[in-house]
Amino acid sequence: MTNTDSERCLEDLARRLEASGDFRVLRRLKLSEHIEPSDGVQTRTGMFLDVESTGLDVSVSEIIEISVTPFEYGLDERIVSVGQPLHQFNEPADPIPAEITAITGLTDELVAGHRLDIPAIEAFVEQANIIIAHNAAFDRPLVERISPIFSAKPWACTMCDVPWKEEGVEGRRLSELLSGFKYFFDAHRAVDDCEAGIALLTMTLPKSGERVLSSVLRTARQPTWRIFADAAPFEMKDVLKHRGYKWNADRALGPRAWWKEVPSDLVDAEVDFLQSEIFRSPVRLPMFEITAFQRYSMRAI
Repeated sequence: MTNTDSERCLEDLARRLEASGDFRVLRRLKLSEHIEPSDGVQTRTGMFLDVESTGLDVSVSEIIEISVTPFEYGLDERIVSVGQPLHQFNEPADPIPAEITAITGLTDELVAGHRLDIPAIEAFVEQANIIIAHNAAFDRPLVERISPIFSAKPWACTMCDVPWKEEGVEGRRLSELLSGFKYFFDAHRAVDDCEAGIALLTMTLPKSGERVLSSVLRTARQPTWRIFADAAPFEMKDVLKHRGYKWNADRALGPRAWWKEVPSDLVDAEVDFLQSEIFRSPVRLPMFEITAFQRYSMRAI
């Protein structure tokens, strides 16, 4: 039996299992199968970025692996090609925590002697029209600490810039989302995660029928407003938390206060809520416009 015959048999078995209604079959993700040939349309360069680090605190954790994979997408937002990734290891100042090694497989021996080549990273990233990450609120602050090139680019996020809940998709981890599209991949290594992220961008959302990339880019293009409930009464903190407000403790990012980011068309309604339900009087609240150039950054506004 040839490899082709074997693949056909396995695919037939998978279809029969799924048709029974009692099984759900996941297929290994192959990025090349999801790239659509170019028909000559004008293209732009996106880059999918992923970093592995020594911890979850973006202010002190160190990058131990970075990958940036470029891709070309047409003005119709079809991904037509994927380029060779930039990939680098970095030896941190302290040993890699055991729990990080357990998740990523990255060891002190693997990264020993490696240093990030910042000029090479900057030259590579300079070509990007947009940088996309899965959980950009984690990746962007980490890479902004190593080079200003990452502060000069617009960013988007496959985890937060797609209305997954409205589309009926459960979970937010990259592996969970691709599982919903019946694929699996080897997670928690930077190159693999970038390829998986680009593949996710090619998927079609189940309810709207929109490409994931189209949803991501549409959200990235829309400005939002970060509203601070400055000097809100302490006893209203639970109300604010329930409405989705977060506490800001960094004065470089705005007042030490509860804040929320809302679309432009909902600003008036949110201010009305704060005045009527939180402050019980007219107030002038600090608010800042946020675009893809500032979104997910930890830099001062």
